[in-house]
Amino acid sequence: MKKKTTAVASGAAKRRKGAPAARKSAPGRTGTKGTGTKGTGTEASTRRAVVSGDKSTIRRLRAQLAQAQARIDELQASAETDFLLDILNRRGFERELVRSLSFIKRYQASGALIVLDVDRLKPINDAFGHAAGDEVLKTIVTAISDQVRASDVIGRLGGDEFAVLLWNLNETDARAKAAALEEAIDRLTFVFRGSRVSAGASAGVAILTAHSDADRVLDEADRAMYVRKVQRRHES
Repeated sequence: MKKKTTAVASGAAKRRKGAPAARKSAPGRTGTKGTGTKGTGTEASTRRAVVSGDKSTIRRLRAQLAQAQARIDELQASAETDFLLDILNRRGFERELVRSLSFIKRYQASGALIVLDVDRLKPINDAFGHAAGDEVLKTIVTAISDQVRASDVIGRLGGDEFAVLLWNLNETDARAKAAALEEAIDRLTFVFRGSRVSAGASAGVAILTAHSDADRVLDEADRAMYVRKVQRRHES
């Protein structure tokens, strides 16, 4: 019994002696912790670098998007502009008319649409060439521009037909403006190869209201223009 007791006591003493050795392993854990701190710092630096790179990429993509949008706007403007006269073509004018009608419907505004057809452009083209006809068209656009406000819209519907969108006009004022446009164009004279010629134009009016439709008002003004053209032929 004494030997057994002695052996047990000896084992306990050995375990007590081994305890400090276990505690000596603490510095090892401290070293591991230090390595972890260094790793955390590296990870933070990496994250900052990634974030910085992402911001740079975003800035670059935004700049490319802005350039692409500017190009789209440029192409759209080109697609809606008459290259000869530098005014809206039919597509651009119809888009503007639709927008204007939406505004009129929303705010109960008023306006008028005038369609103008040049009376004698074909004989001028036939007699003096299309360059002469182009000069006539350019001069007519200038005459129209002089008669309307900056807020009004001028477009070429095709060939020798033009349209003018006028804001805040009642029917009486719109018809007076149509007559003034006819008179301004009638006064124009041109000299080609020593010959003095004139063109003239016939105007039709449609009033824009909250119930107007773009296709219908264009058709209404166009029909009124043809009625006016026949009337002017009889007058002359």
